[in-house]
Amino acid sequence: MLKPGPGKKVGIYVAEDQQYHGSPTYAAILDYLFFHGVSGATVTRGIAGFGADHHMHTTRLVDVVQRLPIKVEFIETVEKIEELLPKLHQMVGTGLIEMHDTTIVKPAVKEQSEARGDVPALKREGKAKMMRIYIGENDKWNGRPLYDEIVKGLRAHDIAGVTVYRGILGYGANRRIHKEVTFSHDRPILISTVDTEEKLKAFAPILDQMVQQGLVVLSDVDVIKYTRDYQQGERRQETKT
Repeated sequence: MLKPGPGKKVGIYVAEDQQYHGSPTYAAILDYLFFHGVSGATVTRGIAGFGADHHMHTTRLVDVVQRLPIKVEFIETVEKIEELLPKLHQMVGTGLIEMHDTTIVKPAVKEQSEARGDVPALKREGKAKMMRIYIGENDKWNGRPLYDEIVKGLRAHDIAGVTVYRGILGYGANRRIHKEVTFSHDRPILISTVDTEEKLKAFAPILDQMVQQGLVVLSDVDVIKYTRDYQQGERRQETKT
């Protein structure tokens, strides 16, 4: 975290179409800075310029518009920059890195609503069950899409959360291949949810009524949950009890 005092301002110049491991170099640099705890960074796009090849690049030339200059700029402590520079040298390739001294008068801070009074995130761990339901997209229940009705049922039974996935290829008990093509309306559907064993098993009798042909799988899972509003959540829980 930045503090008032001496610092370094770094400017990195690359071409817009320059690549690093299949991604735009400027985007890869931004990701690297973000995931290595840099306090903030800005990417700006030039409208004209030239580099080491001494070719002029400008928005007026449509055929070379993707060669416009990109600048990534950030401010950090000397120690942090020394840690990052070796990797940045590798990523920049034919680009340019410049750095000069600066003074941090007032560092940026998080908004109060995000900072939450510096309350640390709480990590909760425990055991639970994962239920996976395999059905077809064309399956119905009471004339409506089965996957939609199952989600509504899970929600009505206070299941923690559910996600529906549409497959691009698969087959089921009838051994027919279902592909993601324009004329197919029976692609495989996977419904996945995680909650306590008691709550999921309590929903099982309803699934017995809804699913005529499909597969339901229950698996043991380790749950790791991160939350910042646990104090408010605990107060709500105390109110309920």
